[in-house]
Amino acid sequence: MRSLPRLLRQVSLRSKLVALMATLMMCGVIVTAMAASASLRLTLQEQMDGDLKDNSIALANIMWSSWKNQETPSEGATLEFNRFRGTLRDNDGKILYELPHPKHIDAPVVPTMTIDQVRDLTSPTMQVPGTEPGSDGWRAGIYQLGNQSGYIVVSLPLDSTMGTVDMATKLVVTSGTLVTLVMSMIAYGITGRALRPLVRVERTAAAIAAGDLSRRVEEYPPETEVGRLSRSLNAMLTHIEHAFRGRAASERKMRRFIQDASHELRTPLVTIQGYSELYRHGGVTGEEQIGTAMGRIEGEAKRMAQLVEDLLTLARLDEQRPLERRPVDLLMLAADAVEDARVNAPDREVALVGLDGPQPGSAPSSGDELRLRQVVGNLMTNALRYTPAGSPLEVAVGVLPVIDGRSDAVLEIRDHGPGISEEDASRVFERFYRADSSRQRETGGTGLGLAIVAAIAAQHDGSVRLTETPGGGATMAIHLPLVPGDPSSTDDGDA
Repeated sequence: MRSLPRLLRQVSLRSKLVALMATLMMCGVIVTAMAASASLRLTLQEQMDGDLKDNSIALANIMWSSWKNQETPSEGATLEFNRFRGTLRDNDGKILYELPHPKHIDAPVVPTMTIDQVRDLTSPTMQVPGTEPGSDGWRAGIYQLGNQSGYIVVSLPLDSTMGTVDMATKLVVTSGTLVTLVMSMIAYGITGRALRPLVRVERTAAAIAAGDLSRRVEEYPPETEVGRLSRSLNAMLTHIEHAFRGRAASERKMRRFIQDASHELRTPLVTIQGYSELYRHGGVTGEEQIGTAMGRIEGEAKRMAQLVEDLLTLARLDEQRPLERRPVDLLMLAADAVEDARVNAPDREVALVGLDGPQPGSAPSSGDELRLRQVVGNLMTNALRYTPAGSPLEVAVGVLPVIDGRSDAVLEIRDHGPGISEEDASRVFERFYRADSSRQRETGGTGLGLAIVAAIAAQHDGSVRLTETPGGGATMAIHLPLVPGDPSSTDDGDA
């Protein structure tokens, strides 16, 4: 059997509200009926007490005269006072004469009292039981005779009073119950209309749970509870939708990354395996063929090692490990990169210039110097690899103002090669993407160099931008936050 709390949890909010309202109304009806009956009973009791007092003298005269003269009261007197039941008693409480009630066999049970006890009563009236079973009782008034020879007890039956009180109580309860029923029906309809926005919210939530993350809750006035709820839900749904889209995009990138990495690793492995099997089966003979085979195996192994190293680098960057930031000047990195390029490519003209003129300027920033050197080295290698032999290169350094009064330390590597198409330009920083998509990939490389550059720059709160070189070619620019200072003095202090 289900417990009551579980059953209550399954009841709709609409039914709970209406039931609560009906319960409160019925409680109000019951309290009102009890208060009204008590008030009516007191009022009727006061009226009976006044009636007893007003008629006590006349009844005392009738009963005294009838007892004294040993005669029956006149018919007129009997008719006039037939509402009352009277008893004449002496000072010791002994009954001398009784005036019975013509319509009631029931009689009041009044305790026997002496005249002194009567004088000590705080109130001359009291409620006493009747002699018959099921009697509603009597209201009795005890009054001392004027001649000091005894007292009288005058009583009125309470059946009419109790009947009036009961009828009034039933009327209040019945009418209150009917009003509660009607108001509950009206409230059920009104609450259904008032809770209609919540029903729409429920349906929208069900649609979202079914997978439609584009659904939104209808907007309501922000001053209302439903309005604030709808705004909060829509904001939460927007975050959830973005999170799911980001997760889906991340999963797509991860699958693509794994596929590309598998393909890139499989190519050198196939080459190594092929030459190894060829050698094992005796297909490679002579020192020249063995040297060629070993050279290819060594070259593919280096290529695979470089690919694994680049993958590890990207994995470390994705972990967002904190950097050991130190002051660094991009001018120093640019000068070293120019000297290395002149040694590695003596047929190239490599110049160090400024952003807007022939003289380079200092571009101080902060970050991991080794990582930033890797960025500059990758960009320089990329420029040398993808441009024709003999084409000149410029490395420009300086400070570039940006919005809000801030400035960036900028290092640009400008080549004068064929440039990059718009389609390739939008994807050059993606992992494993290369403009040369042929199987041979004569230009070499793993397709991860620019992705590593973008990741390191982002980790330094900067960016890498690709623009077209005036006159033809491509320009790769590193933008880092400008951190004014004297790197040389800091370096000397650290040393």
